[in-house]
Amino acid sequence: MDRIVVQGGARLVGEVAVSGSKNSTLALMASALLAEGETVLRNVPRVRDVDTMLQILEALGARARWDERDAHTVRIDGRVTKPEAPYDLVRKMRASFLVLGPLVARFGCGRVSEPGGCAIGVRPVDQHLKGLEALGARIRLDHGYVEASADRLTGARVAFDLTTVNGTQNVMMAATLAAGETVLENAAREPEVTELARALVAMGADVSGAGTDRIVVRGVRGLHGIDHDVAGDRIEAGTILAAGLITRGDVTVLGVDTATLETTIEKLREMGAMLEVGAGRVRLVAEAPARALRIVTAPYPGLATDMQAQLMAVLTVASGSSVVTETVFENRFMHVPELQRMGADIALDGRSAHVRGVGSLSAAPVMATDLRASAGLLVAGLAADGETTVSRVYHIDRGYERIEEKLRSLGAEIRREG
Repeated sequence: MDRIVVQGGARLVGEVAVSGSKNSTLALMASALLAEGETVLRNVPRVRDVDTMLQILEALGARARWDERDAHTVRIDGRVTKPEAPYDLVRKMRASFLVLGPLVARFGCGRVSEPGGCAIGVRPVDQHLKGLEALGARIRLDHGYVEASADRLTGARVAFDLTTVNGTQNVMMAATLAAGETVLENAAREPEVTELARALVAMGADVSGAGTDRIVVRGVRGLHGIDHDVAGDRIEAGTILAAGLITRGDVTVLGVDTATLETTIEKLREMGAMLEVGAGRVRLVAEAPARALRIVTAPYPGLATDMQAQLMAVLTVASGSSVVTETVFENRFMHVPELQRMGADIALDGRSAHVRGVGSLSAAPVMATDLRASAGLLVAGLAADGETTVSRVYHIDRGYERIEEKLRSLGAEIRREG
């Protein structure tokens, strides 16, 4: 099993381009099931979750493959022959449940295993099902599978009980082919929702309000395939900037919409970094240890929960005491015991972590427990005294493309071992 070895102490310097957004890509791949003809997605990251979604689409009978001439392009013909997504694939990631809305909207039925993914807390699909039922889908639970069917969905008002990115995306996709108007209240505002809405409009859908908490979808009879460039990954960009801060480096990330990074940039500035923001690029310069601060994760435009572990890693060596409060997932402090193995001074109190900065971290063998926790451990390893070994890096491979190569291009002493 692969592991990543990091020799701490190197100052990161240079420029690096981020890959396409993994989270956007997965929803866009599911949306291809709605369209007649071929959908082409470019700037797609070569990560495990994308490969899993390709396998799910193929299991449905769709033609989904990497382009032979472009390593970062995916081509999908969304005609399905077997509208069932099997447990062995769906259990690997939660976003796989996104195929249910398109299946029932276009083909009248879908059968999808209840999903899996990172063990960071309860992420029920009840909001997905509430929305689909409001549109007229008949829902049945059968031995760990969710079955949905409808002759044709009908527009309705859907008020989500809590903000859910995947739930918003799933119901929004289903509503594009429903008869009449659908209004989604308390909709997620994340950039990945907005990008999906733009793609759906390009396919011929009538969607407005994406980026706000009220999305209106007026159903149409059919959609067509598109050629779409996936936006740069804002979480990867934030991770690399955090790595620059913890090493007191001078790093520039390229290929990202800086508007989607505003809250992360604000927190990095509060921690003492100097940042220059330009069109599609952010430069971070850090000349002193980070400053302590209070962090609270929240749905967009708040601080992304996907950045919590990386910023906590920086705070372990910051000057002063910090408080990190996690409001999105109840079990997203699984990286804390591993950071403590490296000498971090962290005390947990419910959904808050009290972090007292230490002079330096000590290298240690640590274990990745989920996707973003693994990124946080890599960030910590860059500043540790000695050689840190991060095992179970298949977690990081789910969402980061060649992260060790990108960090090495900035001067990190890092390698992958089989």
